[in-house]
Amino acid sequence: MQDQEIIYFSLLKKEIAAKLQQSVPGISSIIEDWKGQDIVHFQEDLSHKVNGRISEKWFYSHIKLNSDKLPRIDILNLLSNYVGCKDWVDFKQNNRGKITEEKTVLPKKFSIPRWVIPSVASVLVIFLLYKILGPRTYHFCFVDADKKTPITDQPIQVILLNEGESPAYIPSKNGCVAISTSKDKIRFIVRTPYYRIDTITRILNSYQDNESIHLQTNDYALMIHYFSKARKADWEKRRRQLDYMFTENAQIYQVYENENVGMELFNKHEFINKLTMPLQSLKNIEIVETIYTGSRISTLKFRQMQN
Repeated sequence: MQDQEIIYFSLLKKEIAAKLQQSVPGISSIIEDWKGQDIVHFQEDLSHKVNGRISEKWFYSHIKLNSDKLPRIDILNLLSNYVGCKDWVDFKQNNRGKITEEKTVLPKKFSIPRWVIPSVASVLVIFLLYKILGPRTYHFCFVDADKKTPITDQPIQVILLNEGESPAYIPSKNGCVAISTSKDKIRFIVRTPYYRIDTITRILNSYQDNESIHLQTNDYALMIHYFSKARKADWEKRRRQLDYMFTENAQIYQVYENENVGMELFNKHEFINKLTMPLQSLKNIEIVETIYTGSRISTLKFRQMQN
């Protein structure tokens, strides 16, 4: 009876994958292959459609590891509801015709030459040593700490800090990075224009290769961006706000795409004057980098986007 329940659960997992493909067309149809951002998509779709939630740890325990133990009945009811059934009992009734009894055919006995056994054992030992000591890939996805949503709409720069080596720049894709290492500890810097720069240190757990990193919003960078796009009403108030955001000796660089110009340097008061002029000499600013001293900006790099 338990084996039949496991078969029903396998059918449920296939229907879950097909259901999520309706919302995320590019996702794999094999649920066991999901990781990182795929799991985040599933959590969000589950919350949106049936107001339910499962943890990343639960997903790895019951989906990735193909456990012979069924999830709790409340989770089975939730997942059944996600694929369009009232509950777990209703799902099994709807899929009764798909269950087939499988007969096990025992293979004929055969003898194994003695010389084969040591060779196979040696290969297995080498394979296990490679799996234990060899490099492993860890996935980190970045999430807005306030909104609890993935950060996928802006560039993310990840700088891997290797002891005794030059920093390595890791490309990000869809708000996630993959880092391969055989070390038990890693450190990396995360930079993105509208979130605070952060240095992440992780003691790596060989049983967990996916993690979400929460980043704090760079509020001042966002405000400057909004000021440059908004109308210049209440400009005196904005001047006071900008004056507070920057240190007195702040250095502000405007970066140009044109190689002949390079960049232009402003002091704090020059930048505030240009940003709050009625003629809007600086429009639609995109922040490139901010450096803080204490709670104020001491260095700002920006570019002016063309309308």
